Amino acid sequence: MKRILSLIIAIVFLSNLSGCSNKKATKTNTDSSVESVSENTSVSSVESLSSSEESSSSSPSSVSSVSSSSSKVSVSSVISSVNSVSSNSSVQTNKTFTGLPALPQIKYTVNDPLNTRGISTAGRGFGFGAAENGVPHSITVNNQNYFDSLNSNALAWDNKSVEKILYLTFDCGYPYQDLVPRILKTLKEKQVKSAFFLTMQYLKEAPHEVATMINDGHIVGNHTVNHPDCTQISREKLADELLGIDNYLRTKFGYTSKYFRYPSGRHSENTIDLIKGLGYRTVFWSIAHTDWDPKNQPGVEKSFKTVTERLHPGAVILLHSTSPDNVEILGRFIDYAINEGYTFKTLDDYKYWN
Repeated sequence: MKRILSLIIAIVFLSNLSGCSNKKATKTNTDSSVESVSENTSVSSVESLSSSEESSSSSPSSVSSVSSSSSKVSVSSVISSVNSVSSNSSVQTNKTFTGLPALPQIKYTVNDPLNTRGISTAGRGFGFGAAENGVPHSITVNNQNYFDSLNSNALAWDNKSVEKILYLTFDCGYPYQDLVPRILKTLKEKQVKSAFFLTMQYLKEAPHEVATMINDGHIVGNHTVNHPDCTQISREKLADELLGIDNYLRTKFGYTSKYFRYPSGRHSENTIDLIKGLGYRTVFWSIAHTDWDPKNQPGVEKSFKTVTERLHPGAVILLHSTSPDNVEILGRFIDYAINEGYTFKTLDDYKYWN
């Protein structure tokens, strides 16, 4: 704003200098005419001075007709211009990458921030086992039974739907080459919707990819700001990790997410209680493979074999967006699953959220 006002003042000043020069070149009258021009050549009289310059060479009286009322009109005009620029600047800053209206930021109220109830803070790593012959591993079965017993609003495996349903999800910690645009292109071609769990790094470094996810109808989920071990930070700090993502999505993308995934899946009963209390739906997985390191990939055929052999009804599939292998197999994998009688659903289609 200060730069805009300075620019306007500079333009007015230069205009006045030009006006003074023209007067000196054309004056043929008395000293009183010169004095009249000098008295009325001010920063605030841009419009009136310009008007008087057109006729100053023909009439001394017209030079002295620059009035204070004209000066006031000029000031109003300048102020109006400044306000107009300021207004336009505000509109510009409210634009989002998606084209959707920005949403207001929110605050979280953290219930029992000091965990005075003594809910277990013991960290639990997440394993899932390798499903075989269309049957989930017992570890996966036990995972979902455990989450259900806590009334945690968490999904690792859909043990309630009877159809052959698959939920496709991606973890996106950081952008890598052109892999996500290629993933999005394949999903559009196959007419499959997915969920993408994003960190702040990804949101800031690849906003146009995120906008495409949203505008193409995919779910964007919360994967925390800094990808911490959630069991090693306080309830308030964990809430901040989620809030930072949500408010950034709100202001930059006009979007808010109700889905959360733990970094590495590591959780505790304490974190489960907190995250449910904040209104989130937590998403784990029942199929994954060693795909997260882009420079140490299993190989395209091995990746395809691993993922297809582990298919089972109700599976939540986790793939990493940094995997070149995943990009290569994605279209073929989708075709294979559909040919096997599976249907891809979104997390919104799951009917048993609390």
